[in-house]
Amino acid sequence: DVFFLYPTSLTKRTGIKKKNAAIDDSYINAKTDYSSILYQASVFNQHARIFSPRYRQANISVFFDKNREQADSIFEIAYSDIKEAFQYYLSHWNNGRPIIIAAHSQGSKMANRLLKEFFDVSDHPAQAPLKNQLVVAYILGWPVPKEYFSSLKMCVDSVQTGCICSWRTIRKNYVPSYLKKEKGNSFATNPLTWTTDSVYAVRKLNNGSVLLKFNKLYKYTTDAQINNGMLWVKKPQFPWSFLYFTKNYHAGDINLFYINIRENVEQRIDHFFR
Repeated sequence: DVFFLYPTSLTKRTGIKKKNAAIDDSYINAKTDYSSILYQASVFNQHARIFSPRYRQANISVFFDKNREQADSIFEIAYSDIKEAFQYYLSHWNNGRPIIIAAHSQGSKMANRLLKEFFDVSDHPAQAPLKNQLVVAYILGWPVPKEYFSSLKMCVDSVQTGCICSWRTIRKNYVPSYLKKEKGNSFATNPLTWTTDSVYAVRKLNNGSVLLKFNKLYKYTTDAQINNGMLWVKKPQFPWSFLYFTKNYHAGDINLFYINIRENVEQRIDHFFR
């Protein structure tokens, strides 16, 4: 089973009175389903059942709210929904099946906390059996601070289980302001090699990206190299990419490495059962 936590789709910053999305907001739900569920969660559907709960996600503006106490209370509402949904999943659907935790962006912020509470056994010894069900966690588009987990470790190769993979994709040599504040205090995985070292991985290792039309695979679009807790890539190569000027590839954390992730899911599940 994959428990997938989708990223922010509540992105309208003005005229929003409530900072948490309503569970029954048909527009936000459709936007979520035809963006992150289609382009991201689908990477797991060849090898697993996918459970992705609706939750009262925080508006994107909350990430920039200088009133951190207020922001934390809004994120708390979002996490309370996810925790309740996960507990319901465990009680009604899991039946001892192996679990993959997967998430992107705001979903990954929530996934860090979910992993801490339910799988990080040094803090919660009673949850040890649940940790033994963890195939892998893909925490994408959000940092995994080096000191955050007590027992959960980063995966060091393509088949290790019970561990975490994480990356945030940006243009090579681009240093966003928030990266300077982190001072390199976060883990990163290279999705072309599944290692955490800084060895450069060439484009030929990229087995396929998926773009907006979702109708074709594009091979060899990006290389990859870890630098200072981030995943550096050269400008992706695909039709009309010369018109693609952004340096932050946050939206493509999964899509740029779509087939490599899909293949890795199979590898880790097979190794888990062996």
